Amino acid sequence: MKSTVAKVLTSLTIAGLLIAPASLDAKRKPRPAAYKVRIESVMAHEKFLAGDELRGRGSATGDEAIAAAYVASQFAQYGLKPAPGMTGYLQPAKVIRLKLKGDPVLTAAGAPVAGMSLIIGSGEPISGKVAVFTGDKPADMPAADVVLVPAFKGPPFALFGAARAKKVKLLILAESAMTKGQLASQGGAPRLPVFLDGASPSAGVSVATLPPETLTALAAKPGTDIALTLPDVVREESITTNAIGYIAGSDPKAGTLLFSGHLDHLGVLANGTVMHGANDDASGTVAVLEIAQAMAKGRRPRRSLLFVAYGSEEIGLFGSTYFGQHPPVPLTDIVANLEFEMIGAQDPKLPKGVMMMTGYDRSDFGTAMKAHGALVTADPYPEQNFFQRSDNYALARQGIVAHTVSGWALVPTYHKPTDTVENIDFTFMTNAIQSLIKPVKWLAYGSFTPQWTKDGKPKP
Repeated sequence: MKSTVAKVLTSLTIAGLLIAPASLDAKRKPRPAAYKVRIESVMAHEKFLAGDELRGRGSATGDEAIAAAYVASQFAQYGLKPAPGMTGYLQPAKVIRLKLKGDPVLTAAGAPVAGMSLIIGSGEPISGKVAVFTGDKPADMPAADVVLVPAFKGPPFALFGAARAKKVKLLILAESAMTKGQLASQGGAPRLPVFLDGASPSAGVSVATLPPETLTALAAKPGTDIALTLPDVVREESITTNAIGYIAGSDPKAGTLLFSGHLDHLGVLANGTVMHGANDDASGTVAVLEIAQAMAKGRRPRRSLLFVAYGSEEIGLFGSTYFGQHPPVPLTDIVANLEFEMIGAQDPKLPKGVMMMTGYDRSDFGTAMKAHGALVTADPYPEQNFFQRSDNYALARQGIVAHTVSGWALVPTYHKPTDTVENIDFTFMTNAIQSLIKPVKWLAYGSFTPQWTKDGKPKP
């Protein structure tokens, strides 16, 4: 009898041991499902930011301020907090624009030259002797105060870099449909320096045009004294706005990750055309919002997280410059920065679904993100110097490993009226953002710190 009871008890004990783990598992909380970026959310953000009501979110305008307020409201709704030292989510900065009160005048040997149009001005009068550019490549630019370009086969604006390098003060081109179009897009007024309050306007190259026959006649007299005089120059003040949200990490010594995009675009042109900027860069701003929401819904990260939508990228990277001058956390605490720029279309040069990362070989950031699921690869356009042309660069020059990801940097809608919501590839964009969630969490919860490769770090 004892033997039978013992056997039964033994069997029940074994069965209980086998069943117990399953019973315990049933009482445990199920693991949360992986965060899913919803295409409906992506579309809703895009349609607001790039809708007719915001009129292209022109840099340092009220429309840009509304876009910044929208981003800030989303940060608050997700549960993000104001960044350290800030009482709210908005960081305003004053922008100064120089404007002419009257028409500039060009003289040659003291006599007025008819037909001159000033396209770009430094805000300063200019005088000097004429030199003539006769080469067929920008490197042939002469070193002189005033340079005439009577016949250059390439796009005239390709000469600007060479002119700056040779310290040319005034470049005079032949009037063309291209230069007329440029002036018309500026409302018929020259583009003068724009700068942050407290800074000095940069002394760039002034660019003017003359009718071809007038330019040819003047070019026949090299060494002639030329003078560009300006009417009164006035200062116009406006405000640009950054939107900033913050998640405090559990380890104060682990540093901060920065995720950013720019929320401004070209706004309304002088002819009334609205430049909606759906891809450039409402799409990048949406990526910032979606990643912020994903991180706010997860467990508290080890590292602190900053999410920033910059203002006034289009007129001189002013939002990111101001942020770099007035960071809510010390720049030395920022472990890495990932900028999102134009992720609303797929580059046919890249593998399906993949984005490019500017300066990919300059650090190990891209390869690490890719290894953890990010759909990123090297920039196929190194000759375009995209690494230096986005908001990441101001921070990279201060030593922070900072890169930009983009879907199609040379998209045909770039700075065109066709950059609208209708031309966004929402499936590509949603999948691209989704691919970043897992590697961003890996960075936020872990200890990997991106490093520059040898010679990858830009000079200060």
